[in-house]
Amino acid sequence: MRSWSRVLATGAGIGLALAFSAPAVAAPLEVQPVTDGVYALVGPMAQRDPENLGNNATFGLVVTDDGAVLIDPGGSYKGAAQIDAAIDTVTAQPVRVVVNTGGQDHRWLGNGYWVDQGADIIASAEAVADQQERGSMQLSMLAQLIGDGLNGTEPVHAGTVFDDNHTFSLGGVAFEVYHPGPAHTPGDSYVWVPSKDIVFSGDIVFVGRLLGVQEHSNARAWIEAFDAMAAHDPAYLVPGHGPATTLERARAETRGYLAHLRAVVGAHLDAGGSITEVGSVDQSAFSHLAQFEGLAGRNAQQVFSEMEWE
Repeated sequence: MRSWSRVLATGAGIGLALAFSAPAVAAPLEVQPVTDGVYALVGPMAQRDPENLGNNATFGLVVTDDGAVLIDPGGSYKGAAQIDAAIDTVTAQPVRVVVNTGGQDHRWLGNGYWVDQGADIIASAEAVADQQERGSMQLSMLAQLIGDGLNGTEPVHAGTVFDDNHTFSLGGVAFEVYHPGPAHTPGDSYVWVPSKDIVFSGDIVFVGRLLGVQEHSNARAWIEAFDAMAAHDPAYLVPGHGPATTLERARAETRGYLAHLRAVVGAHLDAGGSITEVGSVDQSAFSHLAQFEGLAGRNAQQVFSEMEWE
């Protein structure tokens, strides 16, 4: 557990991490070194459950001389403590800033834990609005999925709220946070760290598992948000789900999927097909991704609902 009274240290013995090296396990999170002072905390791709405490996502960590910046707080108060324990395996620095990259539960419901540790929380105005709108539903869902693991979790929102972009520095490292528009959720943001040549994409990028197009998603705008993020041409990318990766893989498995889905659904619409039939459109090129069977048909139906009014 971190607090302002904790002795600050950088973990000098860690040294320069090899990009995409083998992760250490801090169950159920895997701590994956990415580059110097940067880590991906990779959660499972399965559903939220009492073991992962809502942390079925990937989180980012940047360690500086003056403290750490955490990208996304975890899916519950106890889930945030679980992330804190994983951070303990690589640094003794306190988390001083937490960025919420969107409105999904694991992007903000751990905020209360980090505020108790003295951290500042940053989020886009659209993300906060989405959190406020869906928070009660998310808490009800989590109560069913993680049970007592939800104890202590209360809705806590960012103290620093921005519209389009926000910049800050910690320990001589500059961070740029951008809300390029709606994507998986209305308030999705990404974090660009120029000195590390890395982007933390939040749910703008999924790798290793099929992304989910949901009622609060916007597939066309999601492609535009991806392109805004990709314009930084990062050497490293920490996605919202899956391990740290390359822009090339992110483009194939996220942007490529969204573009393909809109193309096949558009062809289905042009042929006079119905929403009840659209689940059968060909998405087989992406069947190797986890959760394909459960999500592909629903994704097609949601994109159909979007495109028939475009």
